[in-house]
Amino acid sequence: MPDHVEVRFYAELNDLLPPRRRGRPITLEVGAGTTVKDLAESFGVPHTEIDVILVNGESVDFGHKVSEGDRVSVYPVFEALDVSPLVRLHTRPLREPRFVLDIHLGRLARTLRLLGFDSVWRNDITDDELAAISVDERRILLTRDRGILKRARVTHGYLVHETDRRRQVVEILRRFDLFGTIAPFGRCLKCNGVLEPVAKEAVEHRLPPRTRRDYDDFRTCPGCHRVYWQGSHYDRLAALVEEIRLAGATPSPD
Repeated sequence: MPDHVEVRFYAELNDLLPPRRRGRPITLEVGAGTTVKDLAESFGVPHTEIDVILVNGESVDFGHKVSEGDRVSVYPVFEALDVSPLVRLHTRPLREPRFVLDIHLGRLARTLRLLGFDSVWRNDITDDELAAISVDERRILLTRDRGILKRARVTHGYLVHETDRRRQVVEILRRFDLFGTIAPFGRCLKCNGVLEPVAKEAVEHRLPPRTRRDYDDFRTCPGCHRVYWQGSHYDRLAALVEEIRLAGATPSPD
């Protein structure tokens, strides 16, 4: 016979549920051997969004199997609270976050690079590669696809909610508390490499005539060899960086 359990999701995890199921206990039938990870993900909540699960008030790991009458409480990742007495469901947090992004988040990747954050993205990257890079290089997997985050091997991931690129950036920086670590114009927007100073003489044969005449300071990417200087595009990008910084000083609408 199936077991009857009660589950409740807390805080922002409710955003991942249908409106009628948010903010209240949900009673349902589950099959024998159902784990708390299976239970949570059956509601569309990836395990990467979860940090603590209590069953009947006791902290458990993802492999805990529920049984008749259990009360399951599911909590999101805690960034500021001391939850050391509880079973944290992920390995050590990534205190210097690096990212890998799915193919649909190219503009977000470019903006994160602009802000100085190590962000791997390719327009032909597969789901298998995303999962492998996330695990092997200890990168946070950013995606709008819940299915990728449900893969058991993925331990650090985040489901991006916003669709507008600028709002996505603010969402990520808020989620991982990164506004204080913005360091713009240090990475290649094309390939993510760390830029290096280069003598004008070494690159002037590649520059447009007006750029050779008007500018003297240049940097280059050692990976793709793209050359950067503070041309007319710089003011536009600097304005975007400032806009994002100001968003960090504004309280979240939540």
